[in-house]
Amino acid sequence: MTGHAPDPESRLQRKAYYDRIGADSMTPLWEVLGALVPHQPRSPAVAHQWAYADVRDRVMEAGRLISAAEAERRVLILENPALRGQSCITQSLYAGLQLILPGEVAPAHRHTQSALRLVLDGEGAYTAVDGERTTMRRGDFIITPAWTWHDHGNTGNEPVVWLDGLDIPIVRFLDAGFAEKSDSDFQAVARPEGDALARYGSNMVPVDFYQEPADPTRVFVYPWERTQASLKAIAGGTPDPHFGHKQRYVNPATGRSPMPTMAAFSQLIPAGFETRPYRCTDGTVYVCLAGSAEVSVEGSTFRMAENDVLVVPSWHSHQFRAGSEAIFFSYSDRPVQQALGLWREHRA
Repeated sequence: MTGHAPDPESRLQRKAYYDRIGADSMTPLWEVLGALVPHQPRSPAVAHQWAYADVRDRVMEAGRLISAAEAERRVLILENPALRGQSCITQSLYAGLQLILPGEVAPAHRHTQSALRLVLDGEGAYTAVDGERTTMRRGDFIITPAWTWHDHGNTGNEPVVWLDGLDIPIVRFLDAGFAEKSDSDFQAVARPEGDALARYGSNMVPVDFYQEPADPTRVFVYPWERTQASLKAIAGGTPDPHFGHKQRYVNPATGRSPMPTMAAFSQLIPAGFETRPYRCTDGTVYVCLAGSAEVSVEGSTFRMAENDVLVVPSWHSHQFRAGSEAIFFSYSDRPVQQALGLWREHRA
């Protein structure tokens, strides 16, 4: 509230009034206006780092306790410390570390939530999306668009771990979640591996193919080797003072984000380079894929090594200081904010 503080008698009268209207499921706006319409974003989430070297053993322990088939998805959710019990890393995003062991299959299902996978550790696994498999290699960015059948398997001889990123909190907020299990644990192969990338990801699309701007990409794997090559090729130029060299992933057919609810980015920070402070309204999940860097978030410093995960909440000023050359993958809810005219940034 603003203005002069009420006297004791006025406070008693108002409380009695609030109690009476509360019986009719009403409450006074003036008591909560500052929280509902803040002067700037005040996210309840906090910045937090998950050091992969520290949590990897926890992930592997899950493999000894429950099978992929029994769990359906053997995942350890990365819960924001300030949002425990809500299964989210920011108010709008979900993140988790998924494990699949040799010989296992995570059975086929589909859901209205969009998902991304970032492969962190191990070789020999695959993801299948609507009848096409792709081999999962470290650093690959893989998508399972909303309501597409998908399963995972491991035909190799070592455990494989990847980061899952989903828009579960957004779909939950809208009460729009649906899911369906397949009658079979895995899909029949309908197309050879690489078909979608060749058909839609080579600056060409089938002659009769058209997409609405909000439709998800048909390219469901963005290989790490291509990402690295792109970043290395532009790294000879002058780095952006706030980002280093940063690229956003796109749907090649539309130029928009690969998924309508989540954006994904990769950035290379040259050795010894320090970015200027930057903030934006889309809370962002960062993963260090190569090198190392210090990340300062509102005065707190996080030392990031390979496979470490860091969440930077909405409107938190942050900057990077690279030791060796570093590459980061990140994802956020920027497409939703931009579609609603809400997204904002500030470059110091």
